[in-house]
Amino acid sequence: MSSRLAISADDVRSAAKMIAGIAVRTPLLEYATLNEQAGRRVLVKFEGAQHTGSFKFRGAYNRLARIQGAVRAAGVVAWSSGNHAQGVAAAAKLLSMPATIVMPSDAPAIKKLNTMALGAEIVFYDRRTESREELAAALAARQGAILVPPFNDPLIIAGQGTVGLEILEQASAANADLGQVLVCCGGGGLTAGVATAIKAIHPSVDVYSVEPAAFDDTARSLMSGQRETVSKDAASICDALLSPSPGDMTFPINRALLSGGLAVTDEQVKAAMRFAFEKLKLVIEPGGAVALAAVLHGLAPPTRLATAVVVSGGNVDPEFYASIITAR
Repeated sequence: MSSRLAISADDVRSAAKMIAGIAVRTPLLEYATLNEQAGRRVLVKFEGAQHTGSFKFRGAYNRLARIQGAVRAAGVVAWSSGNHAQGVAAAAKLLSMPATIVMPSDAPAIKKLNTMALGAEIVFYDRRTESREELAAALAARQGAILVPPFNDPLIIAGQGTVGLEILEQASAANADLGQVLVCCGGGGLTAGVATAIKAIHPSVDVYSVEPAAFDDTARSLMSGQRETVSKDAASICDALLSPSPGDMTFPINRALLSGGLAVTDEQVKAAMRFAFEKLKLVIEPGGAVALAAVLHGLAPPTRLATAVVVSGGNVDPEFYASIITAR
């Protein structure tokens, strides 16, 4: 592992030890109906079964549990559209730390309510006119708290990478020879962590990021070799994946380790959510469905080996979800 990268496989292994017995070891699921539909063997890593309904708890706990002494009493400040918010709030509650979360005012109601129920204080902002990073930095300075970014932090990335370690262990137990892993991608923390774990142990396995079509900044960055940004007018139902550009820590990892980037439309995401509900009996939020959508719509490169897809979360407003799964 090059020294220029933010984390190594050893950091992911350290994170796995830190969260062992605290985080859920989520299932790696296989369905005959999905294999038939996709025309390949597909394994689904379902992070909707994780605490707070997404993978974000892994990185949050790995970061917060390493804060010691008097600094812990001042708490943490994070910014998030909802899943990182809930992950930080849950980790802070377990560790008896105060948490303040900067959230967009248009975040899904279920993510707002769940974050508040976990005891965090929420400060709302307008994602179109205000900078969440600036607001969070100002709050942290005022409170003497530690900033916990959603993806651009080594301990966060390493914590998310434990998803990759589990995929390898569970695939081996299922006698599945992996050819590729598809990971949903916003700022790139989950993708970078998973890729670090996978490539260190099985370099021949291809790892791909999957993004909403309007927010394909990682895919475009991989092609150009530099960090690209999305249009200010871009929109998607995938609220968890609306980062404007890859992180300056996550992108070098992804550039070094990924085999490419894929993108799916909102309509493909909706179709994947319906398929998951009807055939797999899984509730998946839009951002959590992009990797599954890529497989279902034939966008994943061909392989004779098994494909693992990370379903990153299941936090979706009931009314919105109902409108998607009942549409025809």
